[in-house]
Amino acid sequence: MKYLPRVSCILVLFAIICSPFFLKAASSRFDIHNSPTLSTDVLWTSTKVEHVYGLPDIKHNKTGALTLTADALSFTGNSGDASISRSSITALSAGNQRVEIGGFGMRLVRMAIPDGGGLAAAAVMHHRIDVLTVNFRDINGGRHAAVFFLPAAEADRALQSFSSMPESPTKSVETVCQNSTIEPKSVLVVEPSWDKAQVPAAYRALVYEHLIDRLRRMKEISHVYRDGESYAQGECPQYTVRLSNEAFREGSSVERASLGPVGMFVGTTQMKFNVTFSEAYAGLETKVPITATLRGESESTDVADNVAKKITKQLAKCLMSTAKGSSAKATVNPAS
Repeated sequence: MKYLPRVSCILVLFAIICSPFFLKAASSRFDIHNSPTLSTDVLWTSTKVEHVYGLPDIKHNKTGALTLTADALSFTGNSGDASISRSSITALSAGNQRVEIGGFGMRLVRMAIPDGGGLAAAAVMHHRIDVLTVNFRDINGGRHAAVFFLPAAEADRALQSFSSMPESPTKSVETVCQNSTIEPKSVLVVEPSWDKAQVPAAYRALVYEHLIDRLRRMKEISHVYRDGESYAQGECPQYTVRLSNEAFREGSSVERASLGPVGMFVGTTQMKFNVTFSEAYAGLETKVPITATLRGESESTDVADNVAKKITKQLAKCLMSTAKGSSAKATVNPAS
């Protein structure tokens, strides 16, 4: 503890020199160059929004403005524009978390502070952000969710503005698959079950969206269907993926960063699932437990992509096993 006076001096000097950098880093995360033209029916807007994930045709972690009107929720930024009609939105959820000021750049600066000063800086250089999760359906009935980071208290304002609007009826879409042919190499991802653990809306949304995206990148799969989406005419998916969340523990990226190596074991974020893979041709069903743990200084919500990655690997094994089984069956029973 003898180094504390020295560390304190370093932190004071560090704060004086780098304060402009912190302010710029904190604000640039949400800066945009072209603010949207606001119409007279705007109910709520924020020009300092980060699109985390989920909006079709908008890259993740891009900044822009989010605007709510009586007709739609719209995102506008340099990376592109997207709009979700009010009638297709099924739910809005607000939350918040603490993140490090300056992001990855801040981590590099902290690494240069001697005598443990970097860990001390991590303990104080953080701020609160709001998380807004929007659940909606596309024109084919498929379930979607988009997640946004907003300045503190903005998500609650958006939620209040949304709740003050007249309720728009949403059509319930139920796709029945009976007495139909099977679409080869297609996969249906059923909306996960969250009954056994309290999981924030943002985590639920990110698990589903990351899984959909990773499955779409698999060369062994021809098409990925969302829950509620209409199937190809007269056909049903060959594979079905079902997730049931068994446990959830939300950690703290700030705590992990401030504890150094100890942060690999303290403040971790963890999700546990039972995953079921079903195959329509042979009626096969495989159940696999999945556990994803996030350590280190990454954002806690990054655990969602960890989950998706592990599920995708397991599905790849199931696809390979099914392909081998079909090949063996064809060899034993050749066509006449």
